[in-house]
Amino acid sequence: MSAVGTRVRDRLAADPLWRATRLLEIPRGRAVVSVLWGALSLGSSVGLAAVAAWLIARASQMPDVGAVSIAVVAVRAFGIGRGVARYLERLASHDLALRGMTALRTNLYELLARGRGEALARVRRGDLLARVGADVDAVGDVVVRAFIPSGVAVVVSLLSVGIVGVFLPAAGLVLAACLVLAGVVSPWLASRASRATEARSAQVRAEMSARTLEVLEHAGPLQVAGALDGRTAALRSTDRDLAAATDAGARVSATAAALQSLAIGLAVLGSLLLGIPAVAAGTLAPVELSVIVLVPLAAFEGASALPAAAIQVRRSRESARRIMEILDEAGAPDRAAPGPGPGEPADDRMTATGLAAGWGERPCVVGVDLAVPRGGTVAVLGPSGVGKTTLLATLAGLLPALGGRCSHPGDAALVAEDGHVFETSVLENLRVARGDLTEAEAMVALERVGLAPWVDGLPDGVATPLGPDGATVSGGERRRLLVARALVSSAPWLLVDEPAEHLEAATADELLQTLVDEARASHRGLVVATHRLSGLGALDEVVVLGQDEQQGTTTDAAAVPHGPRPATVTVRGTHDELLRTDPDHAWALAQETLGPTVPQAGPAAR
Repeated sequence: MSAVGTRVRDRLAADPLWRATRLLEIPRGRAVVSVLWGALSLGSSVGLAAVAAWLIARASQMPDVGAVSIAVVAVRAFGIGRGVARYLERLASHDLALRGMTALRTNLYELLARGRGEALARVRRGDLLARVGADVDAVGDVVVRAFIPSGVAVVVSLLSVGIVGVFLPAAGLVLAACLVLAGVVSPWLASRASRATEARSAQVRAEMSARTLEVLEHAGPLQVAGALDGRTAALRSTDRDLAAATDAGARVSATAAALQSLAIGLAVLGSLLLGIPAVAAGTLAPVELSVIVLVPLAAFEGASALPAAAIQVRRSRESARRIMEILDEAGAPDRAAPGPGPGEPADDRMTATGLAAGWGERPCVVGVDLAVPRGGTVAVLGPSGVGKTTLLATLAGLLPALGGRCSHPGDAALVAEDGHVFETSVLENLRVARGDLTEAEAMVALERVGLAPWVDGLPDGVATPLGPDGATVSGGERRRLLVARALVSSAPWLLVDEPAEHLEAATADELLQTLVDEARASHRGLVVATHRLSGLGALDEVVVLGQDEQQGTTTDAAAVPHGPRPATVTVRGTHDELLRTDPDHAWALAQETLGPTVPQAGPAAR
């Protein structure tokens, strides 16, 4: 391969749009068919302009009807053919684009599912929604709004130059130069001018999506915290930024349109300036003069779409960059070795050795040692904000270990507090974990988590659609539905965050017992993060996270420049052992069982 070919190949390999369009899996045959239908549509316009111009000029000479009958039929054929071909081109191109978007989303989901979970964990939900939604659409739009129009413009431009050149070669050269101005120079200028605009627009659209989703999903908590007005003001500011970016893009489009009009005017004027002397010299028939003057008006219909196509390429490249960024992050190696060290034998347990977990670079939990066998059960306790959820996410592989090692053979199913409930049926929500799940198997899982009466009361049973993000289910029903989804999965490790949330005491204890029984019956490891102590006697081990007294705490920012010290394991053992040896554990359990009759300060506080 030549040096030029190598450089081109390397540039394509590094181009995010080229990489993303490969995931569209566009069949070349379908793309060629779309271009041909588009070329036939605009070619009919050029043919209509040429034949109609000749017919009008020839009819002014009052010839016999037979002399113009073929032209009359051709005008009708071109007029009908233009509409039919345009319709077929729209069908072919949009079918191609929609199939491509489906393929891109499928490939995106598959690659993310096989990649590192940290890539998703670090992205806000609104931003992630924008990447798999609007950004995928923008990459798909490059087919309909850039690739196919560019191919059509090339074919029609060559056809138009050929028609004019047959009558007057000099006029054909002028038309070719003007088409280069409209189809090459104008799109190039539009692309350069839109570089910063499209980059800014992509960022603002993602920010807009993230802020909108935050306000819609968390309006209640934000209102209680007094932060809703601030979030709403930030949303308005983002909307103004988006409007400003859109206005800047409109100025670019206006400049490109002005160049298009200039090119058309120059082409028509050039044809007149060259055609009139040619008619006077007898080298061009008067009837043919109308053809070389009017054909350019139709010839620029294809080229006029190219500035917008260039802007679309720039917009799609920015969207492709955002998509490939998250795919590259998902495929990057972990910063900490996930498996056993050199010379260490692999085992059939979920293990953590000196594990440090946290978001970003600073751990919030350090020094965690775990060894959970298949069928083993462990509870993780600790105050709110201590790092229980972060620890589970690290054990599941959604976050990289910031220190130490963690490993487990096979997949881990994490039941997060904010797990998503999709706007589809109850059955399909469970099939997210296992696609071949039957209705009977779904009912068994739902019955195990205590949702059988709820499902029986639904209009269509497990086929009943749920609202967006579980808006039509209560907090307790949502929690148990997420647990049922984990139970039907084939993952050998279950990591459940706050299974008792939104549930009354008896129901919460029953759900925890169900998880323990399922783990032992199916030989699966279970790690539960919870605040609730009642029912922990059924688990093999209880691990308590908190501030180590030997570490101490401080509020002096100068002494601790990076914030409070990370939590660690303070006590561990079985539930019964902790009741005997740890006064705080016994007091917390008494709080649950006796309620307000117990003093409101634990032993450690007193």
